[in-house]
Amino acid sequence: MINRILPDVYLIEIPLPKNPLRVLNSYFFRGGERNLLIDTGFNLQDCWVVMEDALRQLEAGIDDTDIFLTHAHSDHAGLVEYLATPNNRVLMGEQAVLILEMGLRDRKFLAASALHLHQSGLLAAGAPFTPGEEAVVKYASNKAVRLTKLREGDRVKAGRYDFICVETPGHTPGHVCLYEPNKKILVAGDHILDSITPNIGLWTLNRDALGEYLRSLDKTAELEVELVLPGHRNIFQNMQGRIADIKEHHARRIQNVLNIVGREAMTAAQAAAQMEWDLTYKTWDDFPFNQKMHAAAEAMAHLYHLVCQKRLKMSCAEGIYYFRAL
Repeated sequence: MINRILPDVYLIEIPLPKNPLRVLNSYFFRGGERNLLIDTGFNLQDCWVVMEDALRQLEAGIDDTDIFLTHAHSDHAGLVEYLATPNNRVLMGEQAVLILEMGLRDRKFLAASALHLHQSGLLAAGAPFTPGEEAVVKYASNKAVRLTKLREGDRVKAGRYDFICVETPGHTPGHVCLYEPNKKILVAGDHILDSITPNIGLWTLNRDALGEYLRSLDKTAELEVELVLPGHRNIFQNMQGRIADIKEHHARRIQNVLNIVGREAMTAAQAAAQMEWDLTYKTWDDFPFNQKMHAAAEAMAHLYHLVCQKRLKMSCAEGIYYFRAL
């Protein structure tokens, strides 16, 4: 489905089959000489059919259309191998480029979640897992394309829209938003969503993903924004209110974790099983594996954030991380 949302700006809804997010919001900005397409969808035929038809309806030549990827997750970057040509540019944040390139060389790297399944204790608890079946790997791009690295403050132009790159790590390393200061528009990717909170996992144990995310929210809050174009769900206006809501959500989750973790060491999976989740399942055992995976990753990020703040202690045994109160 295509919807015109602003002059020369169109929302393309790309289906995400068998995914709770249901749809990716891809945005097409019509320019004079160059168009701009933001985010792509899974590397999946269902996604490609919709994207190809949308570009045809928009009478957009792909050679005349540059592609901006907010981050390296497969629901945003998966189709890039079909859209990249020798005559257009694929633009990404510098760290996101490294993730995508390393993921092409080593699928295990792209499946950082698979490593966290072990680190969080989820696999040791008996969770079923088939390597390569997680969406981040299964629907990722399989072919190398020429990527242009973007950094903080770089400009991306499309017709009447002149964007500034804003680095917003947290949801992933290398996540970049586009800010149009004259039109007061923020293309937010998965940095700020309207009715759901972005999943904050832990990519590596040498960076505090939740701390980075909260700092990115503070950074974004300094921008004058009247319209947010997110990667999923509704386009919305009250960015400041939404940022406040998300920060409050994480403050509650941090307190929830502190209330759970005691003197006896526990894994992130054990903590996740006791945490409060806005889901309809009655017990942890009822959670589908995919939800357990995201919950354990989110728990891991919050636990490690508290370790970085010196409010919890962390230890490791056989590759599994344990957390306890000071």
